[in-house]
Amino acid sequence: MFSIFLRSLLFNVLFYFFLVIWILIALPTFLMPRQAILTVAGWWAKSSLLLLRVICGTKVEFRGAEKIPKGPLIVASKHQSMWETFALLQFFDQPLYILKRELKWIPFFGWYLMKADMIDVEREAGARALRDMTRRAGAAVREGRQLIIFPEGTRRPVEAPPRYKHGVAQIYRDSGVACLPVALNSGLFWPRRTFMRYPGTLVVEFLDLLPPGLDRDEFINRVRDAIETATDRIVKEAREEQAKLFGRVPVAPARGE
Repeated sequence: MFSIFLRSLLFNVLFYFFLVIWILIALPTFLMPRQAILTVAGWWAKSSLLLLRVICGTKVEFRGAEKIPKGPLIVASKHQSMWETFALLQFFDQPLYILKRELKWIPFFGWYLMKADMIDVEREAGARALRDMTRRAGAAVREGRQLIIFPEGTRRPVEAPPRYKHGVAQIYRDSGVACLPVALNSGLFWPRRTFMRYPGTLVVEFLDLLPPGLDRDEFINRVRDAIETATDRIVKEAREEQAKLFGRVPVAPARGE
């Protein structure tokens, strides 16, 4: 386990070092169309996955990528880690995120978020501000973007009880497009609130599309059932692999927030 600690430490140092490098490489995109910064962001995501594999031994398996359609889309993903906030970028040509407004205040990084036309929201926003956010998101999706959204609203520990919010259902209804559920087990390899990075096979599974036009309750139920069922399955796979690698699972089962 000490070697995993050292590998994790090295990875984190290099991860943020190369993030600075990519920020510098992306400077010319301020004078280019939005697509330029989205392309550079995709390169950063791919390079980060390569770094994670080489240093930490964390392989990534993407299943069902052939199910991803072209054009406007809602991508509803399980959220266990920071990992998926950048790793999913590479699959979409016009990715869109809803993010905390404070992130836009970070020099350079926040400016790139504005250049990419990401949608910001205040953490303590009132009902009116939240309605405005869902309206803007729906409009952006109708214009051809792919909204990558985490229906639980925040990172949840592995095996924590699901807490799906209804904001994604409103955006789904407003945009009138299909939804792609995504299951993953990233929390076992890039856990929240720690710098440790564990070896093994991190799995992302793109599930069957949900068609447009479902009512809100049916939509939420189908998204939750699809994501949770698949996530439970691939988490179990990863725990079995980790037990073989380490003789035990290195990340303790979550009990909630």
